[in-house]
Amino acid sequence: MLGRKRKISRGFTLVELAVVVVIIGVLAAFGVPRFLQSVERSKGSEAFAYLSAVRTAQERYHAREGTYANAITELDIQVPVPRYFTVGTIAAGSTGELDDSWTLTLTRAGASAGYGAYTVLYNDQGYDPESTIPVAISPFAQPVTP
Repeated sequence: MLGRKRKISRGFTLVELAVVVVIIGVLAAFGVPRFLQSVERSKGSEAFAYLSAVRTAQERYHAREGTYANAITELDIQVPVPRYFTVGTIAAGSTGELDDSWTLTLTRAGASAGYGAYTVLYNDQGYDPESTIPVAISPFAQPVTP
């Protein structure tokens, strides 16, 4: 028995490979949703930058004309339309008159990773909390306290 040569093992055992696969799976389970949330948040930020530019342009238009514009084409906006959203039409706001208020809706176009279709409402006062954008990706979300 002492004369036998011990076989040198090369490679990994099945148990070692299984442990590595489990570790990678756990990391992916936590990492992928956070990554997708970050991607969707950046797309939402593009929409909010556009809406902020619309609001500024509306204020300039209102100062010149005495009423808010009823079409995006009437505004001098330097920010491009967000790629992942469809832009609705400008509607009269809470007062029902474009003289006093306006509302614009952006709707998420295409599939959004885990969040579905949602809308962002913006008006002469800024962000409208009636928007259906998920709290996890909204820059205006208020943390829920128990």
